[in-house]
Amino acid sequence: MKFSLFANKNTEDLNRGLEKTKENLFRKISRVVVGKSSVDDEVLDKLEEVLVTSDVGVSTTLRIIERIQNRVARDKFLNTNELNIILKEEIAALLEENNNSDINGFSAILPQKPWVIMVVGVNGVGKTTTIGKMAYHYKKAGKSVLLGAADTFRAAAIDQLDIWAKRVDVPVVRQQMGSDPASVAFDTLNSSRAGNADVVIIDTAGRLHNKANLMNELSKIKRVMEKVIPGAPHEVLLILDGSTGQNAFEQARQFTTATQVTSMAITKLDGTAKGGVVIGISDQFKIPVKYIGIGEKIDDLQVFDKHAFVDSLFSQ
Repeated sequence: MKFSLFANKNTEDLNRGLEKTKENLFRKISRVVVGKSSVDDEVLDKLEEVLVTSDVGVSTTLRIIERIQNRVARDKFLNTNELNIILKEEIAALLEENNNSDINGFSAILPQKPWVIMVVGVNGVGKTTTIGKMAYHYKKAGKSVLLGAADTFRAAAIDQLDIWAKRVDVPVVRQQMGSDPASVAFDTLNSSRAGNADVVIIDTAGRLHNKANLMNELSKIKRVMEKVIPGAPHEVLLILDGSTGQNAFEQARQFTTATQVTSMAITKLDGTAKGGVVIGISDQFKIPVKYIGIGEKIDDLQVFDKHAFVDSLFSQ
């Protein structure tokens, strides 16, 4: 019974978080089918425009349109009333192909202890907030968490992580602004072993003005971690702001070039009509979207469920 109530709450929160995206998508699709009884080339051209302007991305949009064209070719009398259903099915199939492994939730058994996560992303995308929410969910699931404030280039970043650590009641390792980020990572991992932590989350600086410097810095942090705990970091999580639309694609390109990203979180979906970016980024980068941020509350970070996401996107 508890699981059912929890699942219902998650669905309600997801529907609320995607409300602007849904309204935008349905409004545009309704214009596409006005006066049309069947799905023809004109409808498909207009649908292509809808998806591109909904920040799904050109490459992913063309893949979806091609899939629908193949269905139209098989069924010459495809009705426009079925367009939402067809679109939903093809987007779901696309996400299924690109996220072929299911993402484990916060309560799942960790492959290794401590499980070390290095978090990357530009300033302003909700990186530190996402770390705080992750710490909350892991702790709620019964795991001990340690944070590392390795974004030492901004005093505000260190202070913000400290505030989240106090709010969630988890320890944080920090040094003075301007300290070597790798030194903070080194201290954090040593502390995690001494304190027997289950999960370690390391914040890093979000500067993109020089890709070579970014790559060198992240590589150094990773090398230092590896010396303390073999295999660390076990996960490199890239945070992207969903409300920036196509700019999120560019950030993903920059960071995936600079370091090996293993998972992504897309934040701020509740404040935008650009939720289609989740579909495009998942498709183009072939990196699992692990979390989505759908609100400001501490529990408004959800493990990304591709089936629930598509169901919510097309629910009316």
